[in-house]
Amino acid sequence: MRAKIENNVLFIHKEDVPEFKKGGSVVRNSYFWALRSIAGRARRDHDWEYESDVWLALARMLMSFTESGYLGYRETFLEFPLSQGKIPDLLRDVSTWE
Repeated sequence: MRAKIENNVLFIHKEDVPEFKKGGSVVRNSYFWALRSIAGRARRDHDWEYESDVWLALARMLMSFTESGYLGYRETFLEFPLSQGKIPDLLRDVSTWE
């Protein structure tokens, strides 16, 4: 998931956030609701926002879904642009560079 950090707020690109699909996969729908539940803002057709105080929970959640094997790395890892600079320690285990 493409991500960036501005003013201690993590933004996940609107095209990369999971979708809720009625009658869809239980894992994917659970992933959607889990990520949405800790987001500061999660509006349709907008980037989702996560304040720094939930980054530990976000990292644990992403790692849990990654380790489940049901979702791919592109769906569960944060991809930062090289221009971002250093990836915060709390997010390093679930992040990579674009």
